Amino acid sequence: MAAQKTILRALSGETLPVPPVWLMRQAGRYLPEYRATRAQAGDFLSLCYTPELAAEVTLQPIRRYGFDAAILFADILLIAQALGADLWFAQGEGPRLSTVTGPADLARLKPAGAIHTTLAPVYDTVRLLTGALPAETTLIGFAGAPWTVASYMIAGRGTPDQGPAHALMQADPATFDALIALLTEATVEYLSAQIAAGAEVVKLFDSWAGSLKGADFARYAVEPTRQIIAALKARHPGIPVIAFPREAGQGYIGFARATGADCVALDNSVSADWAAANVQVDGCVQGNLAPGHMVTGGPALVEEARRIVRAFSGGPHIFNLGHGITPEADPANVDLLLKAIRG
Repeated sequence: MAAQKTILRALSGETLPVPPVWLMRQAGRYLPEYRATRAQAGDFLSLCYTPELAAEVTLQPIRRYGFDAAILFADILLIAQALGADLWFAQGEGPRLSTVTGPADLARLKPAGAIHTTLAPVYDTVRLLTGALPAETTLIGFAGAPWTVASYMIAGRGTPDQGPAHALMQADPATFDALIALLTEATVEYLSAQIAAGAEVVKLFDSWAGSLKGADFARYAVEPTRQIIAALKARHPGIPVIAFPREAGQGYIGFARATGADCVALDNSVSADWAAANVQVDGCVQGNLAPGHMVTGGPALVEEARRIVRAFSGGPHIFNLGHGITPEADPANVDLLLKAIRG
């Protein structure tokens, strides 16, 4: 059955007449059933760390829409907590962490191999999903890429320009590089454990890759991704990896070749026609519908979705958004999108 799964076929380089589709953050606050389960959990981290509930919210959009893939419900910052950072979520303000700003903070973190005790419930969620998903649905595991996770750990929160991380990179490169190296090693451990538990594909989310320029992009976006993918493929031959260096711009060109990624996910700051000519030439691409269409819907959603499908019709393509679906999205617009793609 795995050989027939459309996402795995696209990731192997096959051009399909109808692209497989899933949406980033397809399990989330726009769905009333998610909000009910989230209330049952009591808080966000409890939802992530309770396998039965995390599996339930992963399955909800599959039941409702029949997407071609389910993505594990978790958070990119769980790995920071597993390494010893304090992590909590402030109501309406997003994640907060204890900071890593110097050698003493770095020394307090755990080694990469120590993450599994904290993250064991995540692996249990993967195992539950392998038995609960429809046979045709691909299970995607994921992690945040080292630069993106480091930017949160250094600032203690999300920032508009990742300024604190850039400042540490310049002021104390030894500490910064050591943190990136630790996160790279820990990410291999984390994704490898997800694969061992049943994930069929893994994805690296480098949400803030776009703030890295020139040599910094090569050193802190490309190189850690290359190391992670090489290590995973050595441990798990044939495992497909999707890389998402969001807002990489020209950095998308050659990213698959440089990192070994089987698919490059695209945000909506680049056009599908440009990406077909410059990125899809190296293999599968994923994306790149603007998430705002899931709020506004209507003919513009249908037209843009079909335009993207046409642009990428000459090569392997997985339909997705350019970023995660937002809480304001109308669930009915997801149905409209799927009809536009699948007919």
